[in-house]
Amino acid sequence: MGSLTRRALLFASGAAVGVLGVRVVAPALPTRTGTRSLQRPEVEGILNDASGLSPTPVRSARVIDAEADERLANLLRNTMDEAAETGAPVCIGAARQSMGGHALPRAGHAVRFDNGFVEPHTSRGTYRVHAGARWHQVIGALDPLGFSPAVMQAGRDFGVAAAFCVNAHGGDVPATPVGATVRSLRMITASGDWVTCSRDDAPELFAMTMGGYGLTGLITDLELEMVPNRRLTPVRRTLPVAEAGEVFARIAADPQVVQAVGWLSVSPSAAFRQVQVTAFEATDNQSELPPVSAPGRVGALARRTLTAQTGRAAAKRLRWWAQTEAAPLVRPSDVTRNTLLNCPAGPVRWGRGRTGIQQEYFLPPPRLAEFLASCAEIVPASYQELLKATLRHVGADRESWLSYAPDGPRLGVALTFSQEMTTRAEADMTRLTRDLIDRALDLGGSYYLPYRPHATSAQFRRAYPRAAEFAAAKRRLDPDLRFRNGFWDTYLATL
Repeated sequence: MGSLTRRALLFASGAAVGVLGVRVVAPALPTRTGTRSLQRPEVEGILNDASGLSPTPVRSARVIDAEADERLANLLRNTMDEAAETGAPVCIGAARQSMGGHALPRAGHAVRFDNGFVEPHTSRGTYRVHAGARWHQVIGALDPLGFSPAVMQAGRDFGVAAAFCVNAHGGDVPATPVGATVRSLRMITASGDWVTCSRDDAPELFAMTMGGYGLTGLITDLELEMVPNRRLTPVRRTLPVAEAGEVFARIAADPQVVQAVGWLSVSPSAAFRQVQVTAFEATDNQSELPPVSAPGRVGALARRTLTAQTGRAAAKRLRWWAQTEAAPLVRPSDVTRNTLLNCPAGPVRWGRGRTGIQQEYFLPPPRLAEFLASCAEIVPASYQELLKATLRHVGADRESWLSYAPDGPRLGVALTFSQEMTTRAEADMTRLTRDLIDRALDLGGSYYLPYRPHATSAQFRRAYPRAAEFAAAKRRLDPDLRFRNGFWDTYLATL
């Protein structure tokens, strides 16, 4: 495959451009004089999430490394009994990448698993994992056997059970959320029972738990589908956003395409006007696949390039030029599916007094161009720093109760911002987010829940019409509300 892939050259050239921008152009950012900072020091008894903007007091934060056996079940039951003495909630989290305190139980007991158990079953085409396993551990176990997780989100650092609880999606084609690849799971319910859930056993509980944000029980282990690892070659083209919906529809129907992603320009003068679509197609030669590798220094340079754009329009223009004009001059190199998936989400150094904020909106493919036109109006009207915007195809999800694609395929528009950690920036981001949500809803789309809780209750109910039904069913399953977190407190408690 070669030690210097085209992907590596793309990242490296972009990194060089970003560093050049840092040295030549001072960042054009508003002064913070008179602002109130939202940064908080790390304090015992306070947990936060990836945003750094969700400080949440908890009674306890414990790490459990027990195997998924009766000992683990008893440890969780003991935690639940301890919490019940004071009416405190319990919630399990993994990497805590949610950005609205969704996995944090206020004044409750926060549990994190530290166990990377993965057991492949090649004859079944599945693998069983501890709820605490991260995706890089799954890839590490499957790769030597020639297999790959059927679906995982971008970022190898996230937890597998957590991905099921937010029903994350990836860049797979044809696309499905992670939940569609879960065969079964075991969980501790509010009554303390250790039950098995699947599409055959307790199907309603299974569907509620998929994308249910940990509100139905404490997952201990899961069985998921795996697929053969494959050698892929990237095919790229740059086109106007008006053509993106049709192009992604063709890609989704192409049996040779295994992964696909679109990169949108974030240059202020041309933001949301062009997209570079990359389809990773299976090659004819699938013999002697190389072992999985990680980006290493190249990945670190890519993350440095991302943040180097903050406040520098010239760096954004140069990075887009490097991606669409310079990089295509280099011959594409093949990459395995596992190596493509094995990219870390962090760490990212956002800069002094700043943090990274993710958002995602889901649009019917024919309405994508209209939404991006709204983005081109709404985002520049704020003073948020948009650093990255990508597109992915997402298949319909008619199974989970809180589905972001309940009636057909969607195109996911993922936005990455660098946000100042001040009260004024929070107010500005709230306005921006609500404007984008309104536009997505007006176009028949939705938005993704795990991020900052800026959506109004009315917007949440409009985007997720089964929310009240979900809350009522949760109360029947958990009448004492033993499983609560920031998501429940913010959006479901009053339904």
